Amino acid sequence: MNELDQTLKRLLDAEKRAQRVVDDAQVEHERILDEARATARDEERRFDEKMAALRASLEAQAGEEADRHIAELERRFEERGRELEALAAEYREAALEAAMAIVVDSGHHRR
Repeated sequence: MNELDQTLKRLLDAEKRAQRVVDDAQVEHERILDEARATARDEERRFDEKMAALRASLEAQAGEEADRHIAELERRFEERGRELEALAAEYREAALEAAMAIVVDSGHHRR
């Protein structure tokens, strides 16, 4: 084998090694991309789960707050109803007394 053949052989060997390095790098690149995609999917899933839990928590809090407001409104409504009933009873009593006074007064005037 002459010197030119040896040089060509070394060049071919070097090219084969370089191609192996490139192939290995491409495999490693794909592995890293696959790993990054898997990590991104996991993070997205965890984010979605956290958002669902947060949404559920906020909805529960809003429901509890609404229930408290409703209970307060019902309490006020019932209290106001009792006040109006008491006021109506007072007015009935006053109206009966006034009517009785009119009846008694008109009875006195007729005699």
